[in-house]
Amino acid sequence: MTSTHRPLRLGFPVKVMGKPDLKSQDTRRWQKNPHLKCSLELLDKVLDYLKSEKLDMYRLSSDIAPYATHPDMPQFHSMVADSDAELRAFGAKAKEYDIRLSFHPSQYVLLNAPNPELTKKSIWDLSSQAEMLDRMELDDEAVMITHVGGVYDDHEASRTRWIKGWEQCPEHVQRRLVLENDDIRFSAADVLWIHERTGVRLIFDYQHMWCLNPERLDMRETLERFLASWPEGRGRPKIHFSSPRTELREIKQKITPKARAAAKAGTAKAKKGELLKTPVKATARIKTVLRPPIWTGHADFTNPFEFATFMRMAEGLVFDVMMEGKSKDLSLLRLRPDLLRFAPDVAARFGITNQDASAFAADEERLERGVDAEEEADVDEGQLTAAA
Repeated sequence: MTSTHRPLRLGFPVKVMGKPDLKSQDTRRWQKNPHLKCSLELLDKVLDYLKSEKLDMYRLSSDIAPYATHPDMPQFHSMVADSDAELRAFGAKAKEYDIRLSFHPSQYVLLNAPNPELTKKSIWDLSSQAEMLDRMELDDEAVMITHVGGVYDDHEASRTRWIKGWEQCPEHVQRRLVLENDDIRFSAADVLWIHERTGVRLIFDYQHMWCLNPERLDMRETLERFLASWPEGRGRPKIHFSSPRTELREIKQKITPKARAAAKAGTAKAKKGELLKTPVKATARIKTVLRPPIWTGHADFTNPFEFATFMRMAEGLVFDVMMEGKSKDLSLLRLRPDLLRFAPDVAARFGITNQDASAFAADEERLERGVDAEEEADVDEGQLTAAA
């Protein structure tokens, strides 16, 4: 894997949490006539923020062109073509700032669906997003990440059906589509099997590799094989990294009228083994139950020791890293000074040096004043994936 002069990039997906006033897409309902042009105006400010914080990779929301592929709303179908000039200008600014962009279509975009109509609609969605990247005039580093999809009671048939879906995709989709190993259905070995039959480039996901690796593939060797799926001249490979959530999950549950009446009467019995965040009052309608973590869930921040260990294992390999901590850009604002403090050799690979220390100190001080994490599930948190 040949290196280039450019340091490795670190990126984050979609929502900007360090600047709550920055929106990543036009979220208005169809009655208000939302438009890709409005999303691009909002994202123009996001690019400025990324530049100011020296964050050089960003995943665009897959919904920046609202209703552009909604089958019952033809009034939106020309949205991407109508935004050609704006897309070209946005792409030019991203290139000027040296910010790498990508899409990660939702879990409802499936190339291996048994229903051919769903596959057809998925290809339409992918075509629309690939068209946006093409109109931005971005090179092949700007990719769309997808998963194999559902098992549908037949793992082998579903894996093979993905290839048939791939073969139906137009050239501009195949050129940008990349395939990621997931955490509960299709392992690294599965996507390598598909790559050997299609040539599709691969995205290595570190946390998914730990969650699903029944073939017991070696981490370093597998990473090398994933990176080698990117031919010379098709851009620098990228991977996904996240730490698993370790804290107790808080589950909100409704209290039934019968249980509430029993509580008032003093006859209520706690469920065996149930752990509550706080005692439940007799008049309460909601209780918070605490449950152990699900290891496919993403932590708010990245464990710097885990990441440094991985990067040292990957010494000599060249790839960009999309960090999928649920606190988005804030996880990077914390990770960079952590690397400088605990693993300066790893920090240097990302172009992070002691000259950045004062700026990072200001970021850490701001984080200490209080931040939030994203409550909604990420597209890569497998336990919530829709495909069955």
